[in-house]
Amino acid sequence: MSDYKKTLNLPQTAFPMKANLAQREPETLKKWDTINSYEAMVEASGSKGTYVLHDGPPYANGHIHMGTALNKILKDIIVKSRNMAGFASRYVPGWDCHGLPIEHKVEQELKEKKKTLPAHVVRKLCRDYASKWIDVQRKEFRRLGVLGNWEDPYMSMRPTYEAATARELANFVETGGVMRSKKPIYWCCSCHTALAEAEVEYYDHTSPSIFVRFPLKDDGLKNVFSAADPAHAFVVIWTTTPWTLPDNMAVCLHPEFTYVLVQAGDAQYVLAEELLASCAEQFGWSDPQILGRATGDQLEGLKAQHPFYNRVSPIILGQHVTLEAGTGCVHTAPGHGREDYEVGLKYGLEIYSPMDDAGRFLPTVEFFAGLNVFEANPKVIEKLEEVGALLRQAKIKHSYPHCWRCKQPVIFRATTQWFISMEKNDLRGRALKAIDEQVRWIPAWGRERIHNMIEFRPDWCISRQRQWGVPIMALLCEDCGEAWNDPKWMRDICDKFAQHPTGCDYWYEADLAEIVPQGLACPHCGGNHWKRETDILDVWFDSGTSFAAVLEQRPELAYPADLYLEGSDQHRGWFHSSLLVSEGTRKRAPYKAVLTHGYVVDGEGRKMSKSIGNVIAPQELIEKFGAEIVRLWVSSVEYREDIRISDEILGRLVDAYRRIRNTCRYLLGNLEGMGQNDLLPLGDLLPLDRFALDAAARVHDRVQQAYMDFDFHKVYHTLHNYCVTDLSSMYLDILKDRLYASGPTSAERRSAQTALWHILSMLLRDMA
Repeated sequence: MSDYKKTLNLPQTAFPMKANLAQREPETLKKWDTINSYEAMVEASGSKGTYVLHDGPPYANGHIHMGTALNKILKDIIVKSRNMAGFASRYVPGWDCHGLPIEHKVEQELKEKKKTLPAHVVRKLCRDYASKWIDVQRKEFRRLGVLGNWEDPYMSMRPTYEAATARELANFVETGGVMRSKKPIYWCCSCHTALAEAEVEYYDHTSPSIFVRFPLKDDGLKNVFSAADPAHAFVVIWTTTPWTLPDNMAVCLHPEFTYVLVQAGDAQYVLAEELLASCAEQFGWSDPQILGRATGDQLEGLKAQHPFYNRVSPIILGQHVTLEAGTGCVHTAPGHGREDYEVGLKYGLEIYSPMDDAGRFLPTVEFFAGLNVFEANPKVIEKLEEVGALLRQAKIKHSYPHCWRCKQPVIFRATTQWFISMEKNDLRGRALKAIDEQVRWIPAWGRERIHNMIEFRPDWCISRQRQWGVPIMALLCEDCGEAWNDPKWMRDICDKFAQHPTGCDYWYEADLAEIVPQGLACPHCGGNHWKRETDILDVWFDSGTSFAAVLEQRPELAYPADLYLEGSDQHRGWFHSSLLVSEGTRKRAPYKAVLTHGYVVDGEGRKMSKSIGNVIAPQELIEKFGAEIVRLWVSSVEYREDIRISDEILGRLVDAYRRIRNTCRYLLGNLEGMGQNDLLPLGDLLPLDRFALDAAARVHDRVQQAYMDFDFHKVYHTLHNYCVTDLSSMYLDILKDRLYASGPTSAERRSAQTALWHILSMLLRDMA
C-alpha cells in the first residue's frame, strides 16, 4: 500500500495548515516595516500617473472604534489597489488635534486650577493629551495592516499647519468675506461656547408648550375691525421656549394670511383663521364668534403690550410665519432666533439677549435674574399665570438641538461673533456650482444632501470661546470695542506661528507691544488702547484647511485631491467646511470625487451603544480572529449603507476565509519544487487548462474593475465564489488525476501546474 503512495505526486507545502492570524500578523507587519514595503509599493507603480486620496483627520482622543477601523481599511484598499493598477498613490495619514473635547478632558483633570493658569500652559497640556492619543491610534491603525507615511503624518496642531489655517483666514479677510457682528447662533451653556451647524445633533426633548395672550390696547385696531374693543383685545402667540418671553420685542404675522378677531367670553382675540378651530378646542372656547377678518399686512404696525413688562411689542410681518401649528402669530425675540433676528433687523428691533455664557439671566432682568434659561421656564409660566396671560400649557416631545460634545440641549443666543459671509463674493452660489459641476459624488445622493445643506445654511460662525485652537488674529479697541485685522499684518503673524516651536502659542506668549503695530490708532474712534482677541477658530475651519496645509505643501501630494472618503455625516462636517474654504480662497472644490460610507451597526441594525451593551471593539476582534478577518468584513459589505457586524457575520467570514486560504494552500502544494523556468508557454497548454486560465482572466478583469469602481464587496464575492465553485468544486477536482498520477515533469502535469501557477499569482494580486 505504502509503495503505491510513493508513486503519487501528493501536494506538499511548508505553508501551515492553520492561519493563527492573531499571532502571525504582528510578525508580517514587522517584516513589512523592515523591508519598507510601503515605499517599495509606491516606487513600483506610477506608469499610469498618480492618484491622491486625502485623509480626513480623525480626532485625537480615545481608542479607535469599528467606524474608524472601517474608514482606514477602505482607504488602505483604495491606495493599494490604485498602486497595483499602476497609479502611484501615497497615503499621508492625519489627525485633528484642536477643539473642545480635548480641552474638556484637560479641564476635568485641572478642575478649579484651570481658571488661574495662563492660556499657553493649558494649551501645552492639551497638546500633550492629543500627542498621547495620536501615538495610541497610530499603533492601532498600523495593526490593521494599513500602509502609509506613519512616521510623518500631518497634525492640525503642528506650527506649519496652524500657520496655513491662519493664512486662509487672512485670505478671507482680504476679500471682505469675514465680518464681526452680533447675531443669534447656537450656544452651549454647559461648554460656554458658540457652536457651528455641524456641531449640533438632534435628539428628542420634552419642552413646555404654552399659548400666551398679549394685550392689544391699540385704538388703531378699530380701523381694521369695526367691532374691536381694544380694552379687551389680545393677540395670541404659541411657544415651546417660555424662557425667551422676557426678550420678546414683537409679534410677527404673515402678510398674506387671513386673521380673524373672535369673541370668546368677555375677551377678543386675534389669530389666523385657519388655526381657529384647533385653538378653540385647546382653549375650551365653546362657541367663538368671528367679529371680522383682515390680512396680516392690514394689522402691521399695531402696538401690542408685553404680557409682564411695561413695553410695546409691535405687530410686524414676516414670510417665515407658517400655519403648521400654533396661532399664525409668532412671538419674536431677535436675540434668540435666526428668522426673528432677520425680521428684527428689518424693523430696527433691539437684538436683546441679556444672559451670561452659562445661559443665566443678567441682574438687570426683572423677575428672572440669575436663573438659567431652563430653570426660568417654569418661573415664566408662573408669571404668565399671575398676570392672566396664560391661555393653555402642555408638554411637547420634539426633536431639539443638542451639543455634539456634552449632549446637553443648546439655545439660540445673540452674541458678538466672527462670521464668514455666505453671500459676500457669492460664496454660496459658487459652492453650489462646484457641487453640481466639479465633483463626482459616490453614492449619487450625496450631491443633493450637501447641496441642500449649503443652499439653506446661514453665515458660518467661525469663532469659539475656548483656548485650544488657532486664535482669530484681531485686535479689539478697548475704547469703542471695534475690531482691527489687516490682512498683511495677519500674514506677518502667520509667519511667526510657522517659526514658533509651538506654533500659535506665540499669540498667547508674545508681549502685546510685539503684536500691536507701532502707533496703531483705532480707525473708528482714534483710540490706541488695544487688547488681543481671545476667541479661537471653529475646529471645522481647522480641518477644512487641510488642503492648504497638506495637499499644497507636501510634494508627494497634489491639489485638488482625486478623492475624499469619510462617513456620510461629513456632508455637514469636513466635506462641507473644506468646500467652503477652498471655494472661498481658491475658487474651486478641493476634491474631484467624494465617497461616503455608512455607520457600523450591530447584527440587528441597531446603533452601537454602551448602554445597550452591543459595542464591538476592533481590538477585541483582532485578538480573537486577526486583522485579516476585520479587513475581509470591510471588503464583504455594501459599505455605502449602514454596515452590520455580529459574531454570526464574523463566523461566516472566518469560514469563507478558511476556504479561500485552503484553496491557495492546495495550489501551493501542487507547485512544490516548481520554478518559473518550469512553466510551459501558454500556447502549449492542454485545452482544459487554457479554458481555466481564460476563466481566471475574466475573474481578474471583474475584480480590477470592481476596485476601480470602489465596489469592494464585488471583489470579495467574486473571489470567494471563484475559489469555492470554479476552482475547488470543478477545475481542481478534474485535475487531481493528472496532478497526482502523471509523471512529475510530464507535459500533462506541467500544463496543469502552469495554469495553477498563473491562477495563484492572479489570486494573490487580487487579494492583496
